[in-house]
Amino acid sequence: MNEMMEDHPCFSVSARHRSGRIHIPVASKCNIQCNYCNRKYDCANESRPGVTSVLLDPNQAMTYLDSVFARVDNIAVIGIAGPGDPMAEPEATLRTMELASEKYPDKILCLATNGLNLPDYVDRIAALNISHVTITMNAIEPAIIEKIYAWIRFGNRVLRGVDGANFLFERQVEAIRKLKSKNIIVKINTVVVPEINDSHVVDVAKLCGELGADVQNCIAMIPVEGTAFSNRVSPTTESMERIRQEAGKFIPQMTHCSRCRSDSVGLLGEDNGSDLAELLRAAAVVKTTSARPNVAVATREGMFVNRHLGETASLFVFGKRDNKIVLIEQRPTPPPGSGDARWEKLAADFNDCAAILVNGCGQSPLRVLEKSGLRVIVLEGLISESVPCIFAGNCLPKILLRTPGVCGSGCDTSRNGSRGMLRNSCGAGSMCGGRGDGCG
Repeated sequence: MNEMMEDHPCFSVSARHRSGRIHIPVASKCNIQCNYCNRKYDCANESRPGVTSVLLDPNQAMTYLDSVFARVDNIAVIGIAGPGDPMAEPEATLRTMELASEKYPDKILCLATNGLNLPDYVDRIAALNISHVTITMNAIEPAIIEKIYAWIRFGNRVLRGVDGANFLFERQVEAIRKLKSKNIIVKINTVVVPEINDSHVVDVAKLCGELGADVQNCIAMIPVEGTAFSNRVSPTTESMERIRQEAGKFIPQMTHCSRCRSDSVGLLGEDNGSDLAELLRAAAVVKTTSARPNVAVATREGMFVNRHLGETASLFVFGKRDNKIVLIEQRPTPPPGSGDARWEKLAADFNDCAAILVNGCGQSPLRVLEKSGLRVIVLEGLISESVPCIFAGNCLPKILLRTPGVCGSGCDTSRNGSRGMLRNSCGAGSMCGGRGDGCG
């Protein structure tokens, strides 16, 4: 077996007992709706893909890694497996990997994805020394693929049926070929759904073996409430054994998958301890500090968070005076027309602020500002309900929160009209569609 595979607990049976892994939940969006997936629910006792207690941005992810590595000494792998699809949010994913690679060069870096967006980022993945990539490939025949997925979204296009199935298959094959051309280790996850693809898994194994994939992980589907497959039964242990034996003739099989959460940490099969869960929550909270004692708000009248960042000519800056939160000033923002330079100037002009509260924000300012350490929180509601939470270091009420950017067609719409999984100041998430990559 490849030496790199022997050190990764998801790729090697022997490594699972000595090498731990940590999953960083930074990717909330998903570009595929799997008929077996619902990320709506989160329970501390629930271990399945697509579940996380909080969401982090790349800078918060590093804070979390630092705190975990100070307590746990057996972590060999840093991975991103959702809770959506990592390559549906490539900038957050790859920025997190970049920071992790710089600070922890001795750790194995890995990603788990459905493969739809993967071909466009293989060069960057290789440059970051991400050595292990998992792709969920549930079928290779379009007639079977279309039964497993309700829709796929690529850019601004939403594809369904055979058109979507063909496109997804082509992109997955392209991704595997490109990854192997860079000598990246590839694991194939295949979710086994009785009467849908259970008699087809061997065909998937044969093709993936021919493409050079290193190992396959056949996963028994779990019926999840609120999904199209909620009334289907899981495949039996005996049928899974038969499938693995047949598929193993064409590609080595993984047999010890523990269906990791998107925020799992430690050895496979271990539940996240309460102390580690607290480290995750602590890393996700946005709060003022001595270096950044203020909070900026995009508002029309000073009462509501109700302006889009790109359309506001000034931000209200709140701070503390005599232990009371007060409006310090109305500070101008840089004029439009200079691209990223505008947001770099804004980051410098507001470097005394821990966060900017806005009603909307595009991906470019989000990327630039969060890279500078200035957190952008997209919400809708009273300033008096949100700003005090940040000064106190408390979670923002979920009901106020919106997601930056657009999640895309096919997603469920929340009560305030926003789409997508909500990323808030404490990282807590809500529901958006389904997870496309099966398991980390």
